[in-house]
Amino acid sequence: MDTIDKTYSCKAAAYEASEDVGRNGSTAPTIGDVINARLGRRDMLRGALAVGAVTAFMGPVLTAGTAKAQQTRYVFDEIEHGVDETHHVAPGYDAQVLLRWGDPILPGAPAFDPMNQTAAAQAQQFGYNNDYIGYVPLPAGSNSATHGLLCVNHEYTNEEVMLPGVAKQDDSYADMTEELVNIEMAAHGGSIVEVEMVDGAWTYKQDSAYNRRITAETPMRLSGPAAGHDLLKTAADPSGTEVLGTINNCAGGITPWGTYLMAEENFHGYFWGDMPENHANYEQFARYGVPGAWYAWGRFHDRFDVTKEPNEANRFGWVVEVDPLDPNSTPVKRTAMGRFKHEGAESIVNSDGRVVVYMGDDERFEYLYKFVTNGTFNADDPAANADLLDDGTLYVARFDETGVDWLPLVHGRNGLTEENGFSDQGDVLVRTRMAADLLGATPMDRPEDVEPSRATNNVYVMLTNNSRRQSDQVDFANPRAENLFGHILELVPPGGDHGAERYEWNILVQCGDPSVDEVGALWNPETTENGWFAAPDNCAVDSRGRLWISTDQGSGWARTGTADGIWGLETEGDLRGTGKMFFRVPLGAEMCGPVFTPDDTTLFVAVQH
Repeated sequence: MDTIDKTYSCKAAAYEASEDVGRNGSTAPTIGDVINARLGRRDMLRGALAVGAVTAFMGPVLTAGTAKAQQTRYVFDEIEHGVDETHHVAPGYDAQVLLRWGDPILPGAPAFDPMNQTAAAQAQQFGYNNDYIGYVPLPAGSNSATHGLLCVNHEYTNEEVMLPGVAKQDDSYADMTEELVNIEMAAHGGSIVEVEMVDGAWTYKQDSAYNRRITAETPMRLSGPAAGHDLLKTAADPSGTEVLGTINNCAGGITPWGTYLMAEENFHGYFWGDMPENHANYEQFARYGVPGAWYAWGRFHDRFDVTKEPNEANRFGWVVEVDPLDPNSTPVKRTAMGRFKHEGAESIVNSDGRVVVYMGDDERFEYLYKFVTNGTFNADDPAANADLLDDGTLYVARFDETGVDWLPLVHGRNGLTEENGFSDQGDVLVRTRMAADLLGATPMDRPEDVEPSRATNNVYVMLTNNSRRQSDQVDFANPRAENLFGHILELVPPGGDHGAERYEWNILVQCGDPSVDEVGALWNPETTENGWFAAPDNCAVDSRGRLWISTDQGSGWARTGTADGIWGLETEGDLRGTGKMFFRVPLGAEMCGPVFTPDDTTLFVAVQH
């Protein structure tokens, strides 16, 4: 099974490398093959890059001489590309640090002492490596833009940065004690924090009754079709319905009824041990990369050692629902939404009242998913929506040159039968990747955030990169060996129906520096030298329907010569496909978590590592 080489300089590099592994052995056409077929069908000539390809694929984009007829919707002075040790924001805007790792957020929590950390203190303080941010207005049910709850994911920890006297660990984890491991576990999960604007500046309330820390040890409930399944039963939980904690929470979402969705991504890295080849979990563990052995947790907690507790890894890789308005509520892992390396879980209420949640599996050559509830959203009674995410249909995407089919991952259909190794619906959901393989889903270039727009009903898919594309895959639509820069897809549901099983699709932009011919980037000609970006990761659509992109280049900033940041990206009209740079993070940081207040006057962002 694949493991991470401990020669990487830090956990961030290890995560980047893991996402580059590509464990999918599917022979289904890649998205590059589909793009090539689509342009080939339209008789596009090899090498005719520029306007011909842009018009065929990105919709009606005009030349530089005519695009100026439309005024940009992003009214700010663009900042410049660059790398340095601080952050930069567009002129006329203020950037304020609101919360930092270690800030005490629970009533009575001790002040942060980085040289004398304890697990008990960390469990009351803001966690490490913040990623997704959700905003829930207060009071409940209001549209307040100056008072609310921030729901923040804490993705992972770097022992060599956060723990005094501890170097980056090799396979022996010689420096890691049980207390240091417990500090790491307490720094994972999420934080819910009450925030308010006071005298023109944001502050957080440490004495708020809403404030909460969720960690790798927080008791949770498993629900939905896989709850109680034999593959989820352990010695500590023979019922298969209760689990401790959530880990590697990357992006997420806020539901229409105001709950907080935490998406578990690279869960495989937390497990160590050896799985016998004759064990029932062996094949699917290999498909998911378990065990990754990135942490010493298995030394002190048997549940993270697959040799001792082989089913514990099956209890991670889900979407977790949390009620931020009730700090005493039990988080719930919603198994109906599938088990994979969830990047996010953004939702929209369909025209028929059903709720549709879009999700990406963040690894090279993995798949794009959506979940459609059977029940309908009740705006007048939030309690009626409590279990909507337990009952519905999970779909995986298969692209062709004219559209995308959403294939239901339902036991008994499309070959998902006992004869093909799937005993029931719970089995399909625990082994979602393998079920999607069987259906011939399209391997994608690392699908991360997937965001529906309530203004247009279109859906935007961030495809961060795919460095494993080989030179024999180079074609007109993918003219670069190794997709180092990523691209963004736009999905168009027919008549705005997100429950439909076939959509149209387009490429919105193909990322990278358009001034470098061999990069093969596709942008609107009005994009400036600072308006292009690489490695789209998270995104947000504001109340006016404007799309904002955050980037995660990893070590790729050395290729592009610019740090990560936030860009506005036009999606409509003559300027469609034009980027504009708004915010830039310090060198080496990852840009995460963009979310706006309801009136678009404040943008909350997460600056990670």
